[in-house]
Amino acid sequence: MSSAAVPSVNMPLTQSKESSTLTQRSQQNTPAEIEYDYEELPETSPLTMHLIAGAAAGIMEHSVMYPFDIVKTRMQVVGSPSSMVYSGVTHALKVITSTEGIRSLWRGVMSVVLGAGPAHAVYFATYEQTKKMLTNAAGGNANALAAGAAGGVATIVSDALMNPFDVIKQRMQLSGSGYRNIFDCAVKVFRNEGLRAFYVSYPTTILMNMPFQSIQFGCYDMFRRSLNPSGSYSPTTHVIAGGMAGAVAAALTTPIDCCKTLLQTRGASVDSEVRAASSMTTAAKIIYRKEGMSGFLRGMRPRVIANMPATAISWTTYEYFKWMIARRDTQHNK
Repeated sequence: MSSAAVPSVNMPLTQSKESSTLTQRSQQNTPAEIEYDYEELPETSPLTMHLIAGAAAGIMEHSVMYPFDIVKTRMQVVGSPSSMVYSGVTHALKVITSTEGIRSLWRGVMSVVLGAGPAHAVYFATYEQTKKMLTNAAGGNANALAAGAAGGVATIVSDALMNPFDVIKQRMQLSGSGYRNIFDCAVKVFRNEGLRAFYVSYPTTILMNMPFQSIQFGCYDMFRRSLNPSGSYSPTTHVIAGGMAGAVAAALTTPIDCCKTLLQTRGASVDSEVRAASSMTTAAKIIYRKEGMSGFLRGMRPRVIANMPATAISWTTYEYFKWMIARRDTQHNK
């Protein structure tokens, strides 16, 4: 829906004394059309509205582009039966579907669906509240810096919820993982490696996602304001700005993502050195020693391919829910 669908109220600029009564009657008989200001949800909007919008955005973002996430994981993993050399994204998709079936492209998707809902709900709620606080501290002037900082804070909170689900997801994505479902995977990982296995990559995830989200939120805010200075609801703007922001953030943080993948899949590795990795520094040394600098760029293409539409979907879904909520609250308070 474009901004033209919600035009502002047209009021007469001048009117004579003789026609004032007639004009007032005409206005009473014509329903007012309101342009809903959704950029910041009304103060009356409860926190649950942010949670619902964020949860919907998160589930859509992760589930739609999931097959590309599997390709990225397969390309990045070290010392595992899944460590195959693919010539590209298309080749990887063909090999996986021909040898394991098309359903294998969705192995572990329920883990991100279950985790992305609450994690993204908290994520967007924290973002909105932090951005509002920082904007008020800056004299009420919203800017890309405040949006980026708010994205970083939101990441710390949401990743604490999402990290265990992400570990299960990547274990399920590996070739020949042998897990029946996500619950079987969670139980076996916990039994064999303990609770630490679900959080060994958390510091690395934070080190990756804080710059990722700060870059993404900052770029999105900058692109959105450049493409749509009026700030009106514009799905096209949200798609383009979201996709561009996701691509930039994904490309710049791929090296850290390679380290995170090594840590999260270490339990499935046949390499004793990889299995003993316990920090991002150790993971980085292993990748550099085995593959050189190019090892830190593995999976960049599917990561960017997955993040461009995923981020576009996430932002478009979230902005739509914000617009709907703002419209509902405006109509309710009329």
